[in-house]
Parts: sequence; structure tokens; C-alpha cells
Amino acid sequence: MDLAALTIFRAVVRENGVTRAAAKLNRVQSNVTTRIKQLEEQLGTDLFIRDGRRLVLTPAGETLLPYAERLLALADEARHAVREDRPSGRLRLGTMESVAATRLPALLAQYHQQWPAVALELETGTTGKLIERVREFEVDAALVATPPDPASLGDLFETVPVFKEELVMLTPRGHRPIHEVRDIALSTLIAFERGCAYRAYIEKWYLEHSVRPARVLELGSYHAIVACVAAGAGVAVAPRSVLDLQADASNITVHELPDIGAIETLLVWRRGHFSSALNALRRTLVPAEDGGVAAPVDAATGMDTMAATARATAANAGAV
Repeated sequence: MDLAALTIFRAVVRENGVTRAAAKLNRVQSNVTTRIKQLEEQLGTDLFIRDGRRLVLTPAGETLLPYAERLLALADEARHAVREDRPSGRLRLGTMESVAATRLPALLAQYHQQWPAVALELETGTTGKLIERVREFEVDAALVATPPDPASLGDLFETVPVFKEELVMLTPRGHRPIHEVRDIALSTLIAFERGCAYRAYIEKWYLEHSVRPARVLELGSYHAIVACVAAGAGVAVAPRSVLDLQADASNITVHELPDIGAIETLLVWRRGHFSSALNALRRTLVPAEDGGVAAPVDAATGMDTMAATARATAANAGAV
């Protein structure tokens, strides 16, 4: 069972068939089919069954898939750990829309200037969706809001806090001051779809006071959310930093939410799925502050020496 066979197996699963997997891997279909058969022979079990024109994972295939993901991720990490050049390759980063709009532009420009050999791919989504995409290895890391129940992340992920966001409530201009939930005059909550951690915080706040919004209007951008609040369609919650991007906020009133407080934004990645490119991004997002001393960095790889040592140790252990 070699890494190439596992790569082909994973591609067949992700692409839902041999034809698309072959195109994705730039291989002929017969080669993909042969390698899958060889892998099945090595393991002594079928990995797929045919359902009409579809290939469906067998229970053995379902069992193998997470192991294949972990082995391929570890191999990729080992390659990054032992390379002597600077961070390079592809780095897929997920982020909440608010962070992409307010925090990232200058930081990503700095990152690109420092590490031009890294091809950074960016996608946005809710915290829930981004965590799932990290779980499924569809992005390498993500910037997400700390969930209301941080323990829900479990032991699968590693995290580091990078920003703090003050959540505020937005209402149409002239709304009375809000000291508690019952001061909210409008019954519609305007928010992102479920999976948005900020929405989860405000809904939890409502429930703690035995109140529910009469309806939730789901929108896909803060620009649209602020516009609907200004038009009197309802109330919303947003990071205060988002308001700095609004060309005209004269038709809304901003209310502090001390009961919720500041929410930390986390950089999240799967445990063991780390690279020099990701480490360089972490160091861009979390520089040494307040007189603290950053971990020493290997100038060749961009990784701190403790991380590099740990990666090399893991790679050696895997080779035994």
C-alpha cells in the first residue's frame, strides 16, 4: 500500500468516480482502475461496489478513507518539514467573511510579499462550514469564531487565537437603548445561515432570557445585512470592525452587548496537518507582542525550530 495508491483512492472518492478522478490526476482511466484493484488485492477486501453508474464505498472503504487522509497529510507535512527551501506550494485558507473584509487584506499582502512562492487560495463561509472543510481536508486551515461551546472542537484540531471581535447589535436609527433582550423593538433577526457562530451567540442570548425572534431573515453578506437593518427590516449582530467598512452608517444605531463580550477568532487546522507555509501564515497573524519572545525560526523553512524538530521526529517515527 503506497502513497500513490492512496492518492488515487482518495481522488476516486472525492470525484465520485474513476472518470473524473483520472482527469483530476491526469491519468488514463485504465490506470486508475488497475491501481484501485491492486490496492483491494493488497488489503484483501473490496473498497467500492457499483450502484448503477456510481461507485459507492464499502464499509472497508469507509474505514480506509480517514486513514488515507491522515497518511497523505502526514506525508505532505514530512515533505515540508525536511525541505531546505522557503515556504512554497499551495495553502488553502478558509475564513469568515467579516475577517476577509476587515482583517486580512493587509496581512495577506504582507504574507504574499514575504513568501511569494506560496500560492494562497482563499474561500469564505460560516464557522460551522469552515470547521467541516478543515475536518474533511478541503482547506488546510481556517479563521473561525470561537464556538459558544469551545469543547465542540474536540481533540481533532489545533487552534491559536489571532483576533478579538466585539459583537454589537445593529438597529434602525432612533431605536431605543438596548440593555436586555426585551428592549429590542423589532421581532426579526437578520443573520447569516445556521453555522454562523455570531448568530449562535445572539440566539443563545435570546434564549437565556426566554425570548425567540419571531423570524430570522438569512442573508449572505454584511453589506446586505446592514442595508436591511437601515431600511427597518429587523435587527442584526455583527463585529464592530465591520462597521468601519460601511460607507454610510447614518441610518443605524449601534448597541453594545456586554453580556456576550469579545469573541476570539481562531486559526484552526487539523492536528498533524501542518506545513511551513501554514506556520509562516500563523506567524504573520500572531507576531510576538508585549515584549514576548517568539519561538526561534529556521530561516530556510520559515518554521520555528521547535516545530521543525517535532515534525522531523514525527516523520522519523513514521518511517520506523
